[in-house]
Amino acid sequence: MAVPVTAPAGPARRVSARHFVRLKLRVLANNFRGQGWRIALFVVGVLVGLWFATGGFFALAAPGLAGEPRFALLAAAFGGGLLVLGWLLLPLVFFGVDETLDPARFALLPLSRRTLVTGLFAAALVSVPVLATLLAMSGLVVTAGLLGGWSAALVELLGVVTGLLLCVATARAVTSAFATMLRSRRVRDLAAVLLAVVAALLGPLQIVVLAAVRQADWDRLTGVARVLGWTPLGAPWTAGIDLAEGRVWAAPVKLLITAATIGALLLWWSRSLETAMVGASSAGPTRDRRGPVGGAVAQLFPRAVGWARRDRFGALVARECRYWWRDARRRANLITIAVVGIFVPLMVNLGGPEFVSEGDAAFGEAAANTSPVLVSLSMIFVGVLASTTLANQFGFDGSAYAANVVAGVPGRLELRARMTAFALYVVPMLAVVAVVLAVLLGHPGWLGVMAGTLLAAYGAGLAINGLVSVLGAYSLPETSNPFAMNSGAGVAKGFLTLLSMFASAVAAAPLVVAAALLGDLWLWLALPVGLAYGSGAALLGSYLAGEVLDRRQPELLAAVTPRR
Repeated sequence: MAVPVTAPAGPARRVSARHFVRLKLRVLANNFRGQGWRIALFVVGVLVGLWFATGGFFALAAPGLAGEPRFALLAAAFGGGLLVLGWLLLPLVFFGVDETLDPARFALLPLSRRTLVTGLFAAALVSVPVLATLLAMSGLVVTAGLLGGWSAALVELLGVVTGLLLCVATARAVTSAFATMLRSRRVRDLAAVLLAVVAALLGPLQIVVLAAVRQADWDRLTGVARVLGWTPLGAPWTAGIDLAEGRVWAAPVKLLITAATIGALLLWWSRSLETAMVGASSAGPTRDRRGPVGGAVAQLFPRAVGWARRDRFGALVARECRYWWRDARRRANLITIAVVGIFVPLMVNLGGPEFVSEGDAAFGEAAANTSPVLVSLSMIFVGVLASTTLANQFGFDGSAYAANVVAGVPGRLELRARMTAFALYVVPMLAVVAVVLAVLLGHPGWLGVMAGTLLAAYGAGLAINGLVSVLGAYSLPETSNPFAMNSGAGVAKGFLTLLSMFASAVAAAPLVVAAALLGDLWLWLALPVGLAYGSGAALLGSYLAGEVLDRRQPELLAAVTPRR
């Protein structure tokens, strides 16, 4: 009797969330095998997470040990709200999300959307940040138990668990949605606006909290905490505290709000997950192309680099310009620079308790009290932050960097071209930051100080990050999500960012000293001195780092090539 070749050998096994968890653990074990640096970074990440988690646990348990219900509500509402915002913004700005299980790998498997979302969500819970968050927020369970007994502790434990699920769902849904939007150039402006709005919400919240703390108006803080407790930011963390204070009806309602928010986030994630698996977006109508203008070589050069000569340097600059404009991962970094570059200087120079308490009159007073030294410090931070994007510039290329290795591109030429292409996007952003801040502060004469300090800090950061990118490069996952990170790479990215920012700030510190010593004379010298300082630092950095790059090209290629 003939047996059809398509007949299954046995009943198909049902795929559940535990299969994804086991797969992630196996992939992690395979990634650690023979990779001592990854094991070391993982251990460091565990120790750092344990240190922060222990401090958070005792801070959140302190109100219960002291017997202060009001402070318990404040700690739960504000601490939990800041935690959710951290899970929302930090993956977008600094650390990314761990995609040990890349959704694109499951595109050809017959898995339903529900199975895929629940499995990836369960696998995302197996991580050091999740365990550290759970340990830190367990302090609220102790506080609720001491204030309201075992029933309040049980409800608070359920709230902490659901709040943790909310944090992970928020990070996954937002990064997946932004990854989908950033792949389409048609909606990149919308992505920038959304990220700017989310980041801008932190400013008013920070100012209100600082003003209330400075004035010691605990009634105002308590009122804000109660309102925040009815939002998804604070609902899961305050459920047990409400039960301890006698509001039994509020606990189930807040848990229901949290569960509904988690469901909505997972639904949102599932909608964008299919696009992330396919790795493409709608192309839209094609534009009418009359015909090529110029030769084939000329068409490879964008208009912004039409001035470049048609040689190796010009070709590298043109290639990098196109990559920064079209690659979603790089474009995400440009959006971050644009948002933080405006937000941080305004908070440093205009944000403060008096700004809230006095209203519009305090705006002019805060602007009048701002000094060139304080402005220079904030400008150094922005310039340094803008340059840290290049701390792992070769990681963006991955295995494609092999083409430059085979072609024998000199290291100095390589780094100068990459710095030039990146500067074509960043320097106009820095100019906008300087102009906007000068107008808001009411000191147009300080425009030279702001622009000069920005350029100096940015050039010094390029020099430092050029060397960091050669010595500390790491691979990025081959995925369409621009915020995805390999296992252990999030810790590496965090350490490299902090190291490069500190070294770049030290290199740009002479500008602050000059601003403090020269006084009004610095208003005239800041721009030319800053431009010369930044340009010289960038050229010197490309020269020194280029020498190292010429000797480490094979090692660098191996470091940035993802392991399959």
